[in-house]
Amino acid sequence: MFDVGFWELVVIGIVALLVLGPERLPVVARTVGLWYGKARHFVGTVKADIDREIKAEELKRIVTEQTKSEGLFDMMEEAKASLQDIKNGLQNVDKPVELSSLDAPAESAPAAPVAAAKPDKDATPPS
Repeated sequence: MFDVGFWELVVIGIVALLVLGPERLPVVARTVGLWYGKARHFVGTVKADIDREIKAEELKRIVTEQTKSEGLFDMMEEAKASLQDIKNGLQNVDKPVELSSLDAPAESAPAAPVAAAKPDKDATPPS
């Protein structure tokens, strides 16, 4: 905020020494230091409070947008429907399978002769 260099501080110190005198200067310097520390603490506290309020307002805005958004609700409904489909599919797995269609041979496709596999002479026997 203020652009005060080393030489400006030296001039301020010399003027304060001349005006206040050597007896009162340490007391005034200590008091000014305490006020400066309190002011810095106050400014830091105010900044932290403002930051907290801004974050709280932003979170409130996000929550209201999310509650107004139906995307999350739609996703939940789709997940429930998928879960119900899976449950129904699992219940159908427990039902016995009818083998009547598998017992009758297919008349349109002729049965292929089964050729016996001949062992290879070079093959090593399994251990």
